[in-house]
Parts: sequence; structure tokens; C-alpha cells
Amino acid sequence: MESRKMLSEAETNKSADQVASFDFDLFVIGGGSGGVRAARFSANFGAKVGICELPYHPISSDKHGGFGGTCVIRGCVPKKILVYGGTFGGDLEDARNFGWELSEKIDFNWKKLLQKKTDEISRLNGVYKRLLSSAGVKTFEGQGKITGPNEVEVTQIDGTKLSYTAKHILIATGSRAQFPNIPGQELGITSDEALSLEEIPKRVVVHGAGYIAVEFASIWRGMGSEVHLVYRKELPLRGFDDEMRAVVAKNLEGRGIVLHPSTNLAQLIKTEDGIKVITDHGEELMADTVLFATGRAPNSKRLNLEAVGVQVDKIGAIKVDEYSRTNVPSIWAIGDVTNRMNLTPVALMEGTYFANTVFGNRPSKPDYSNIPCAVFCNPPLSCVGLSEEQAIKQANGDVLVFTSSFNPMKNTISGRQEKTVMKLLVDAATDKVLGASMCGPDAPEIMQGIAIALKCGATKAQFDTTVGIHPSSAEEFVTMRSVTRRIPVGTTPKTNL
Repeated sequence: MESRKMLSEAETNKSADQVASFDFDLFVIGGGSGGVRAARFSANFGAKVGICELPYHPISSDKHGGFGGTCVIRGCVPKKILVYGGTFGGDLEDARNFGWELSEKIDFNWKKLLQKKTDEISRLNGVYKRLLSSAGVKTFEGQGKITGPNEVEVTQIDGTKLSYTAKHILIATGSRAQFPNIPGQELGITSDEALSLEEIPKRVVVHGAGYIAVEFASIWRGMGSEVHLVYRKELPLRGFDDEMRAVVAKNLEGRGIVLHPSTNLAQLIKTEDGIKVITDHGEELMADTVLFATGRAPNSKRLNLEAVGVQVDKIGAIKVDEYSRTNVPSIWAIGDVTNRMNLTPVALMEGTYFANTVFGNRPSKPDYSNIPCAVFCNPPLSCVGLSEEQAIKQANGDVLVFTSSFNPMKNTISGRQEKTVMKLLVDAATDKVLGASMCGPDAPEIMQGIAIALKCGATKAQFDTTVGIHPSSAEEFVTMRSVTRRIPVGTTPKTNL
């Protein structure tokens, strides 16, 4: 209550004299999804807002960025466009058994798809600029940094430096892809470059096992490339439900991706035939492209944070409280630069709640429970709530596990041997559904609705009394009657592989 009172009284009530003493009520550094949302919503509350972002370019650097940020320009949006492109390969194979007479050779025009992708992200960059302008937000193109608790400096494209004061400063600079420290690292690329390659590679080695790694492996394989996926653990997608991770691994192999679990890259060597990739097991792979998808780091180094004493952790993530406020009262931070939950919709939520707290007289703390997510491999994985391993730790009683594995109707005709797997986790003591997962076609579309149910605190009984849509895969979530296994309370979960 004390924190709520402090925020609502000290931070949201401004006298005319206070407003007059600053150039802006709010200045945002970073024009990605979170920063733009915070700027627009704050302006809608009547705040005078400025925002700066680096000039637009599809590939990020210290000099280039663009309004829309990573997600719109070099992340979720262009990646999903390529995912669609890669999915058509399998769909065309399946179509033959549905009566479509296709020639044996089907050509794929990478440059055409690449241009369509570039046109779309350029359009969206313009959309984000117009959204800010329509809200009355003043935009600046250039590098922003903090020069005081209430002062920012923007270095424009021509080198001109502008200085402004602001009652509140919000940092929303996101994160950047990282290169691993191995010999020959300069021969590899990150997801930024992967989205803008001039030619589609015939042989690819992907290093990593998170979202980006398995998604790009699926994209390239769907377009006909030979793909090797190299990762440190026994299964990809560490942090997800182990049973579902195993399903994803099986599907990746089924699609023709060569998996190299419990493996690291040791060295990259340029040769006349391409890039020689040497693993820590002494294995040699040849590739035209090597993608490093081994993590991202908060984009905080160029902000001059040390000059004003803003605290960061050992990887450079800005430390904030439950309201997204740093240890310096006038400075706030949201999105990937805080390294809390690095998802675009989460940054949007944090930006919304920041505006509500500081300018809307409604102190609001982001709620990180039951946030759905999706991995757009082929077929996709989507989940909400707890994994089985998390549920075992957190449940009040025994954990009931319900699973369903079946061949989707489309596959019964196409002949594709790839099962859809669904899973529900239930607290036996309360009947509350703790988590849901699905790996199969349309999983993200289905899981969004399941997420609403979990957010409302749905019980398994309520799932069971919901009428399904037939014939659909989604109906399986309301027809799982038999318990697959019961895990006694107090059981120690297996190690996350």
C-alpha cells in the first residue's frame, strides 16, 4: 500500500510549475514494441512525450535500428513470414494425396519471398512512426543516452547532439544477438543477417536450441536446405516441458533435420568448399551458413547508465522493481533490456502498465503468470502456465497429468507420420488446471483460447463440461478424461534435460 500511495501521489500529480520545468513529461529511449506502446499510452493520458530510435535498417548495429524494434523489423514478424514460406514445402508434399496433381520439381524463389518480407517490415516501420505522430509523440532519429537523472542526449544521424530534460525517462532499448567466443566466430551470422540473406543456403549449421534456433532450422529445412542443429543439452528448448521437448526433437528429425545433442561448436574454418565446422567431439560438418542462436544480451552499454548510477546485473540487464522503476526514481525500464520475460507481448504489457502507473493514476504491476508462448518450428509448440517439472514443485497436492497423442485428420490422408501431442496438468487438491501444452498444427491459435481459461482460474471439471468443436484438434483439450499418470505431492522433479 505504501508503494501504491507513493506512486499515485508523488508521481502522477503534476503542478503547472513542475511541467514547465521540463521539456517533456516523458522521454523514451528505444522505439520497439514496448517503448512505442508506453509513449503512445502516456501521450493519451495527456503527457508531453518524446521518443528516440536509431535510423531504420533490417540488420541492427550500433548505428541502425528502426521504429518497430526487433520484433517488427528483425524478429517475430519477418520470421513468421519465412515460417509460412517454409511450411508450404511440406504442404505441397501433402497435397498430392489430397488429389492435387503437382509436378515432381517445384521451384522456390527465395529472392521473391525476401523482397516481400522487406517490403512488409518497411511498411510496418512507417506504421509505427504514424502511430506515434497520431498520438502527438515527438520522434527523434538517433542514439539516445542519459546524461542526468532528468536529462537525455540524442546524437542525430549527422552527428548533431540535442539535449532535453524530462520528468521521467523510460529505457526500452531491447536486446541484441550475441556471438559465441570461439575461433572463427566472424564466419557465422545471427538471426538479423539470417532474415536478409541474399541466397538461401544449401547447407546450414545452427548452433543453439532456443526459439530462434529451432525456428530457423525448420524454416531452412522447409525450403530444402540440409540442416544440422547443434546444442549443449540432451533436448532442445530448455525451460519448456521435457515431454514436449522430446516431441519437438522427434518432429525435427522427422522433417529431416540432423540433431547433434550434448554438443558445442569448437571452431569455424573458411575453406574453398564453404565453412568447416568442428564440434567439441571432433566431428566435422560443412556448411554454407552457420547461424549462432546462442542467446541475446540487453542493449544497455551505450546508455551511459553508470554516470547516473542506474544499477544493472552481471549481463547488463537493468534492475527494476515490480513497477518497472530503476533505483533512480526518475528512470524506468521495460522490455528485454530488463531481462525479465523476453517476449514482445510482455513488453507491450509492461509499457501499458508503466503508462497507467505514471500518468494514468492507476499504479499497475505487470502480471507474469499464465503468459502463453509459441515456438514456430514445424509443427509449432505452444504452451501456457506451468510445465510438468514446475507443477510438481508448486502444486498444493498430487499432480494429475492428462495427455493425448493422435494423428491429425489431415495426416491420415496425406500419409505424414507426425502425431499431435497435447497435455494438461491439474492440481488434484483443487482441480485447477496448472498448465497446458500442445505440439501440432495450429497450436498457437488454439493455445490463445486456453490461456484465457487459465487466466480465469479454470478447473479440469470446467474443461470437461465444455462442448468441443468437431472435427478439430482443439476438441481434444475438452475430451481428455483418463489420467495418464498421477505424481504424488512432494515428488522431486527430474532434472530439466
